[in-house]
Amino acid sequence: MECVMMKRGFALALLACGLSCLPALAGARNEATVIMPDDERVKALFTEWGFSDAVVTGDTVYLSGVVAALRPGETDLKLAYTRAMDRLGIILGRAGVTWDDVVEMTTYHTDIPGQMPAFKEVKHLYVKAPFPAWTAIGITRLVPDNGITEIKLVAKLPKKKDGSGTP
Repeated sequence: MECVMMKRGFALALLACGLSCLPALAGARNEATVIMPDDERVKALFTEWGFSDAVVTGDTVYLSGVVAALRPGETDLKLAYTRAMDRLGIILGRAGVTWDDVVEMTTYHTDIPGQMPAFKEVKHLYVKAPFPAWTAIGITRLVPDNGITEIKLVAKLPKKKDGSGTP
């Protein structure tokens, strides 16, 4: 009986400790800058789905994935990748960073062997050395259905000219 009571007391203590951390976790985005699309129609869609273009917290910028998609009748993957990279560039700029500030890229491909040559060619127009960390992951499908690759970025805000803090 004593062992059961000790276990119950320990479990309650763990629960209380965990619950005490919730306000800190729940407030992380409240202290961040959330970047939403400028276009009101797109903003309404993002609000409906519950996500933003980017979140800036501290000196780190987290971008939501941008999907490269083929338009009806389109077969040139490079066009889809260029549109996606241009959109990412706009979001980076609105967050106060550039492609040079990107420290991590994660890409999700529906056909890695078929897409990688075109993706690398377009990526190299935007991403220059020293290169960010990059992980390419094969998946079966994306939203929207015509999506071929989703590109997700993490960037760091540049330091002040005196080398301290964030701009």
